[in-house]
Amino acid sequence: MKKTMVLGATPNPARYAYRAAHMLVENNFEIVPVGIKTGVVAGEKILDLKLKPVMNDIHTITLYIGPVNQPQWYDYMLSINPRRVIFNPGTENRILENLAENQGIEVLRACTLVMLSVGNY
Repeated sequence: MKKTMVLGATPNPARYAYRAAHMLVENNFEIVPVGIKTGVVAGEKILDLKLKPVMNDIHTITLYIGPVNQPQWYDYMLSINPRRVIFNPGTENRILENLAENQGIEVLRACTLVMLSVGNY
């Protein structure tokens, strides 16, 4: 199973990260929501990104943090060593994409919601 970190998770139902977390759970994917917002999403407590929680066995990071706010988290994201990172619309960042690819991490510029909708997550 593709255990997924929702990076930029939020309890705000108006946000795409919220919708993605719920859709992942509805499609039977295990999620680990991590963000700067506190609360619960899709039945899971949002872990505090500022504490850089240690993660194991993360297959995918689906990214919901804009490029301006990403640099401070580069090392943390890469330390997770996922198999892939999905850069959802608005999160594309060539610098981070290159860093991930150089570490052997698959990079996708895609939309998690669409991938789940069409069955190619």
